[in-house]
Amino acid sequence: MAGPARPQLRVFHEEEIRRRVGPTAALRSAERAFTALAEGGVVQPPPLALELPEVRGETHVKGAWLRGAPIFAIKAATGFYGNAECGLPTGSGLLLVFDAATGFPLGLLADNGYLTELRTAAAGALAARLLAVPRPERVAVIGTGVQARFQLRALAEVRQWRETTAWSPRPAHVEAYCAELAGVGGAGCVAAPDVETAVRDADLVITVTPARSPLVQAGWLAADATVVAVGSDGPEKQELAPAVLGAAARVVADLPAQAARLGEVHHAVEAGVLALDAVEALGDIVLGRRPARERGGIIICDLTGLGVQDAALAEVAWAALTEGAA
Repeated sequence: MAGPARPQLRVFHEEEIRRRVGPTAALRSAERAFTALAEGGVVQPPPLALELPEVRGETHVKGAWLRGAPIFAIKAATGFYGNAECGLPTGSGLLLVFDAATGFPLGLLADNGYLTELRTAAAGALAARLLAVPRPERVAVIGTGVQARFQLRALAEVRQWRETTAWSPRPAHVEAYCAELAGVGGAGCVAAPDVETAVRDADLVITVTPARSPLVQAGWLAADATVVAVGSDGPEKQELAPAVLGAAARVVADLPAQAARLGEVHHAVEAGVLALDAVEALGDIVLGRRPARERGGIIICDLTGLGVQDAALAEVAWAALTEGAA
């Protein structure tokens, strides 16, 4: 007697995934991910990183299951920083969806890194909604790559502002960024000649680079600035000088224990200017256990990227892609 049929692997490509899943759904999935994490409702291993320094490449593998969800997900995302020189995107990747009851693979989401970009930006927007001043005048973006574009568009889901200042070491990239992003969030966009000029007087600073030495120094930030640091997801990466975190009124991380290994928190703790037990978890703020912004002072949010974000967005994407399927 034959047993039940095994599920057939379904493949979905970037174009369809982009049509079905956008920033609004990603923001909802980010809230769900961080709520579940704070409540202890997530099974999540540490990320795996593979560095290819000879070709300026890196691969990150992350995965998670939100308890009770019908699927779990494993994601591989790459960043090859020489790709731009040959006309290719810096990032790519794919996501695998598995049946949480049987372990059988259900789907391959060949998204070329789109869902990773989307979920990373959604976490940044969520952090800004909770931690930034309600009506920012200026937003500074350090970095002008693909994720810098996603970050600004995701921010527009939760905030409007007057002016964006952008910086990149390549002036042509800044000009293209400002031309493309002018009007997002209701703001104009201007190029800054250096990082210090970009961040001074900014209410919200978003750092989105693969830098391996600090770009933002202590003393440059406005008294009530919020910094959403996105680029550091490995122990060698660093966008903020340790003193920036040491001088902050609050330091928040997506997962403090992971940030202590991979993020800006890692460098500040190592430098002796920050105690790990002083770092707040973003999920506790989402859940209301810790307050959102309620007074002045600099707030740093260190986002290293979590498998639960991938799993939560994969669940949304899978439902959207298979809606009405037999």
